[in-house]
Amino acid sequence: MGRTINPLGFRLGTTQNHHSIWFEQPKKYCQGLQEDAKIRDRVKNYIDNHRVPRIFSRTYFISRIEIPDCISRIEIEKGKGFVNVIIYMGFPRFLIEGKPSKIKELEVDVEKVLHCGNRELTISIREIGNPYRDPNILAEFLTDQLKNRVSFRKAMKKTIELAEKAYAKGIKVQIAGRIDGKEMACVEWLRKGRVPLQTIRTKINFCSTTVRTIHGVLGIKIWVFTNRES
Repeated sequence: MGRTINPLGFRLGTTQNHHSIWFEQPKKYCQGLQEDAKIRDRVKNYIDNHRVPRIFSRTYFISRIEIPDCISRIEIEKGKGFVNVIIYMGFPRFLIEGKPSKIKELEVDVEKVLHCGNRELTISIREIGNPYRDPNILAEFLTDQLKNRVSFRKAMKKTIELAEKAYAKGIKVQIAGRIDGKEMACVEWLRKGRVPLQTIRTKINFCSTTVRTIHGVLGIKIWVFTNRES
């Protein structure tokens, strides 16, 4: 039987870095992990509740679609007396336009989940260079298409097309569940280019998420091969 492993954890220390950078005593390590999870949940919920609404057509695809305020990843740095939260986003429209009042409002909301209240919290926004080479942003686009009842195969092909325009060397998109309302769950996937999962030195970005449709919950996985480390 085959054994699968997360492509990001498989490449830690080579082409991938940790998204949480801090040191804690063994007795307080679990508390630190729970705090990181609460910080990320607060940030995602705040942005989801305040983002600009997106409108997609079921029958017409735009060649270049911007997905506003989509989070790529959230990095957390902790030290003695400070907590730095760096939000990497593609097309950051809402938070950039509302600076600094929106950032201050977000900081007040995140401070409620910090275990130690005497630490200084700093939140910063950074825009990523090629948003459509990021699997999280591609997954956000794919979930929106599936919620709007677009054909899953057409949505997968458009997702691959967006990654190709961003000069990705390879991409694989997989959807699992009751696709198009079928009685039995199945797995459908499409791949374009090379996706060498067994080579540790390759830069593979991975995303796994779910989307709730009228037929049930679908699982989405996206692998993106960007370049090779020297």
